[in-house]
Amino acid sequence: MRYDILASKEIIEKTMRALKPRGINPEFVNKKEDALNRLKELIPTGAEVMTAGSTTLDQIGFTDLLISGKQKWRNLKGEILAEKDPVKQMELRKKSVTAEYMAGSVHAVVETGEVLVVNATGSSIPGYSFSSDNVIWVVGTQKIVPTVDEGFKRLREYCFPLEDKRMKSIGYAGSALGKYLLFEREINPNRKVTLIFVNEKLGF
Repeated sequence: MRYDILASKEIIEKTMRALKPRGINPEFVNKKEDALNRLKELIPTGAEVMTAGSTTLDQIGFTDLLISGKQKWRNLKGEILAEKDPVKQMELRKKSVTAEYMAGSVHAVVETGEVLVVNATGSSIPGYSFSSDNVIWVVGTQKIVPTVDEGFKRLREYCFPLEDKRMKSIGYAGSALGKYLLFEREINPNRKVTLIFVNEKLGF
């Protein structure tokens, strides 16, 4: 199976229908600029924002916007990176999992509504799965797969080699398949999980 081909309109609609009963609010936009504008609408001024490491957020311009301070959001990742004491930095990282808004992407969305994420350290998983009241995923439609098994295959055989190569290209030793999240459904009525499909190839 090719993992870099945008899904058809029919498959996107089918997947969005499957996400809703699982407590995930699906949205669709055509362009990355539309996705960025939607994030501006969803995240109120002054809100705490934590981001998972995300090529997708970089590509739509959200990372730069967050760093710029123009939206007056509280950039928790910026605070973490600014802290040079490793002990204090780790404490900030732990506290960041309760951010009001957790933004990022995922590695596969199954046509039946399950969502899959892999993270080397697991740092994004607490916020995604439980501790942040608002989760927003921005996802290129090439990440839609027919089955959970195909989703895990996509993570291991497609996403990981690309992320490993990217990490090495910026001076790190590489990446790792550390922690997985299989998001079946959201049962907490006080949490809002939004998944914005973008009809562009974004991320891995």
